[in-house]
Amino acid sequence: MSFGRPPSINVGFKTSPPDRGSFPLDHDGECKEQMMEYMACLRKNSSESTPCRIMSKQYLDCRMTKGLMERDEWRNLGLANLEGD
Repeated sequence: MSFGRPPSINVGFKTSPPDRGSFPLDHDGECKEQMMEYMACLRKNSSESTPCRIMSKQYLDCRMTKGLMERDEWRNLGLANLEGD
């Protein structure tokens, strides 16, 4: 019997991060202001993201500028048709 862990755990199993969508956390709060504005917009709009797309773009731009995620083209992130390029 294995106490303290599920019996289906494979001891030799190795995990690997996804190719895309994994990026460092913002431990120093470098983009906290943009994140808070985006989250406030989501709360105001009942979690509907469409009205908050500009703030999402600003947040992602901050993360890319600060090296918290790889720079990518806006069209790849679904944000190419927004102002502020």
